[in-house]
Amino acid sequence: MNYDYIIVGAGSAGCILANRLSASGQHSVLLLEAGGKDDSFWFRIPVGFTKTYYNETYNWMYYSEPEKELDHRSLYCPRGKVQGGSGSINAMIFVRGQQRDFDDWAAAGNVGWSYRDVLPYFRKLESHPLGNTEQHGADGPIRISPMKDAAHPICRVFLTGCEQAGYARSDDFNGAQFEGAGIYDVNTRNGRRSSSSFEYLHPALSRRNLRIEHGVLARRVLFDGQQRAIGVSVLQNGIARQFMANREVILAAGAVDSPKLLQLSGVGASELLAKHRIALVKELPAVGQNLQDHLCVSFYYRSNVKTLNDEMRPLLGKLKLGLQYLLTRKGPLAMSVNQAGGFFKGNDQEALPNLQLYFNPLSYRIPKSSKASLEPEPYSGFLLAFNPCRPTSRGSIEIASNRAEDAAKIRINALTTQKDLDEVIQGCELVRKIMASPALQAMTVEEISPGPQVDTREAFLRYFREQSGSIYHLCGSCAMGDDPRTSVVDARLRVHGIAGLRVVDASIFPNITSGNINAPTMMVAEKGAEMILEDAQAEAAQAATPAEFAAAA
Repeated sequence: MNYDYIIVGAGSAGCILANRLSASGQHSVLLLEAGGKDDSFWFRIPVGFTKTYYNETYNWMYYSEPEKELDHRSLYCPRGKVQGGSGSINAMIFVRGQQRDFDDWAAAGNVGWSYRDVLPYFRKLESHPLGNTEQHGADGPIRISPMKDAAHPICRVFLTGCEQAGYARSDDFNGAQFEGAGIYDVNTRNGRRSSSSFEYLHPALSRRNLRIEHGVLARRVLFDGQQRAIGVSVLQNGIARQFMANREVILAAGAVDSPKLLQLSGVGASELLAKHRIALVKELPAVGQNLQDHLCVSFYYRSNVKTLNDEMRPLLGKLKLGLQYLLTRKGPLAMSVNQAGGFFKGNDQEALPNLQLYFNPLSYRIPKSSKASLEPEPYSGFLLAFNPCRPTSRGSIEIASNRAEDAAKIRINALTTQKDLDEVIQGCELVRKIMASPALQAMTVEEISPGPQVDTREAFLRYFREQSGSIYHLCGSCAMGDDPRTSVVDARLRVHGIAGLRVVDASIFPNITSGNINAPTMMVAEKGAEMILEDAQAEAAQAATPAEFAAAA
């Protein structure tokens, strides 16, 4: 079967691409998704991510290779295996990142990707209650909901504590002032998850020129003899199929599976491909390299005031919150548990904020069993967590075999630079400084962990090595750049040296953004879709006869 565009992956980026590329009706679009439909109640309700966090039906449940600098632990790396991808199972914190993040993309040789260049696409995708302003848009599909008025009361205590510790307040992390303490925005609409699947894809599925296939595992991209992508070979419910592309194949399978599919298709480092007996199509050694992630560690506290633990742990409390949500679409179930936090400088020598904080009015432990769900601690508690914004350690994604059914090897390669080690210490000291404020001291009974005995640089680092984990912001493994030796796609997201093949997802980030990455991933898809349509229009104009060109003009 032939289509103009084949998109591999119906995640945060793929759903946007499918909508935008099919909108005019001029192009036929096929969207391939390995998972099923997002028709469960748990995808609609914001707190539903606690039920999909360890659910193998909707989650690939990947793990990294053992991390040498993290006590040889394998880190959990959940990835969405459902329509909407990881945007269907995440905690919905909506943060664009700071201006410098994108200016660095442009400085790396990617013309058109500075903050000034990408801001229109952030504005295009969002519908913000502040309306159309210099910083925000009001007409986009993704609804942005500030949690300020609905956040748990102890979040205001956290903000007061930050002010007492000498830190500024930010009323809008996506506005003029990035730095400071504040309450996060989430992508929800009337108490429901506002994902790219619900907002972009669902309305577009009635179009005759758009088709989605579920349960499709992409095995490899197909090429002609001239290094041009012409289709995709897949397994669907155990049956081998091929879909052919008239114009382009677009990979939007994410930071793990986009580089994996390129490698399975013969695009990557020749030595790796030879090891797995895969014929080389194009030598691109950067495929799978430059992997980045945010690593986070939590400090746990017992409180002398009620927290969400007291509401969400007892069965009666769960029933009350459920009834409140069903009747009003409000309350804790309508929000993320990651409510307050902000962006801070680790010391006075830092030019820009380099640490992100999360203040949760709920304390919970990550379960060890894949059958368990996230449950609150059995006391009135809260947690304060941090992660460095722009780690400099670099990891990799590599195929484990030549079979698409086998998960790729994820190596985060954490804490392999001095900067990253230094920022672990900065983060721990920042948490302790804020927690020493009078406001937070007044409601804190004790620090449960790591505990007051952990109070030296060596002890802080040891705690991070033993307890930190991925915060699930994997990106950078098909980096954008102008040098085929060190990057995978060019500034128009075309794979170097191969016609008809692009990558449009978080894997193209040259450097990780400061904050949660779902918003910048959707921005990449909006901008990428526009580029694809512009190139199609330019090709059509180039191929047209003078008379046709004049008529079209």
